Amino acid sequence: MLIGKSFVAGEPVDAAEGSFSAGREAARFEEASTGHVDRAVDAADRAFDSYRHLPADMRASFLDRIAAGIEASDDLIAAAHAETALPLPRLTGERARTAGQLRIFATLVRDGSWVDARIDRAVPVRTPLPRPDIRRMLIPVGPVAVFGASNFPLAFSVAGGDTASAFAAGCPVIVKAHPAHPATCEIAARVIIAAADATGIPSGVFSLLHSTRADIARALVQHPRLKAVGFTGSLRAGRALFDAAAVRPEPIPVYAEMGSVNPVFVLPGALAERGAAIADGLKEAVMLGVGQFCTNPGLVLGIGDERFDDFVQRLDAHMRAAPPGTMLTAAMCQSYETGARRLSGIAGVATTRSEAVAQDAQALPSLFVTDAAILLSHQEVSEELFGPSTVVIRCGSIDEIYGVARQLQGQLTATIHGTPADLEEYAPLVSILENKVGRLIVNGFPTGVEVCPSMHHGGPYPATTDPRSTSVGTAAIHRFARPVAYQNFPSSLLPLELRDENPRKIWRLIDGELTKDSC
Repeated sequence: MLIGKSFVAGEPVDAAEGSFSAGREAARFEEASTGHVDRAVDAADRAFDSYRHLPADMRASFLDRIAAGIEASDDLIAAAHAETALPLPRLTGERARTAGQLRIFATLVRDGSWVDARIDRAVPVRTPLPRPDIRRMLIPVGPVAVFGASNFPLAFSVAGGDTASAFAAGCPVIVKAHPAHPATCEIAARVIIAAADATGIPSGVFSLLHSTRADIARALVQHPRLKAVGFTGSLRAGRALFDAAAVRPEPIPVYAEMGSVNPVFVLPGALAERGAAIADGLKEAVMLGVGQFCTNPGLVLGIGDERFDDFVQRLDAHMRAAPPGTMLTAAMCQSYETGARRLSGIAGVATTRSEAVAQDAQALPSLFVTDAAILLSHQEVSEELFGPSTVVIRCGSIDEIYGVARQLQGQLTATIHGTPADLEEYAPLVSILENKVGRLIVNGFPTGVEVCPSMHHGGPYPATTDPRSTSVGTAAIHRFARPVAYQNFPSSLLPLELRDENPRKIWRLIDGELTKDSC
């Protein structure tokens, strides 16, 4: 039974500032107030010291318990389906990913080596000056705010990767529920609260706030005891949060993922060898999830010859025949249609749209074809259009491709389709793209982000606000931790990870050598 309320330190709270209806079921949810923000962050701040000092296995058990609760909740899947129109198989897979993310962080916490412990032992006889004993490791930053994404109601939401990595680091979390799927958010919040109760985690470690108001988001980010923010969404909203955090008396980091066009470069040899297959795969990637992925391939570039024309014609036929798809919200569909009309209105852009008839909140797949000159003179051609579309750019030469690549803004991904000979001949393209993106793919497509230690899901601005950080994979934990060095400390005052005997048996860098041995 949904109650439509926010939760502060694990308890539902009444609101006095109105409510909003959301989702296709039009359920009502109470608006959180700035008072609720204060209570949530204060509770997180009070819980922080005890939570960060809990045994690692206790924090890991908390994460495992959340994962089990997520897996067991069919109500969660039903609510997400009702609110987002995402198909049940997609949501079932996303639920498995969400549980997997939680468990991979539980494993990381139990192992303990993520703290990057470094020890340089004292050398009292060193000349001209003795070397002191210095020991360094990562510790959690404090209370974290998480803003969930509209397009992943499970994996990038209340119990998603940002929350999992913050909990793993030892940080309490205040989640700003996404108003596009508040029922899903409430059910996931109940799972976290139950897991905290079952494992003895302080209640202040988690709160959930419902709101549609920008001032509540700003109040949360600017609360003086908040220490970091995780966000996935639009450039406009992400930049607003970043700016709000930057003007605080104590600025804090905002790790915002804000979108990308994820360019795909199709080289001549690959076109000659398998142009039709590349077009078929590209169509599937563009249509996946009605194009509502941050890794949707929204820009395709190649040298405009006869083979490239065949490639474009095949892609054109695919788009004409493609069915419409229901987007997450009617507002998102309207934004997509507005963007499609804007691109279609640019002189020199040829437009192909699905010949199907769209119903309410359904988007028509779209293909836009133009050349490098139009791309370089109209910024909107190279901006993300959230939905099932892509823009094809005919270039006159490889040098023109290089020129376009150099002019691209920061991206999450870039893809190169090429034969071994292509990749050798056009090797400068790799070097150019390394400075533009967070992940490079060869002979594949960017949709589908593997959750693993080596994954980097980030990129230079405006893809994210900090290209050094990732929101997917175990390295995400480093967003919510900071280093502290301890100089000449007695062993009894040191964290377990830095003591001579290495009681946690973690990997440590001792006098420049990586080892699990004691000092």
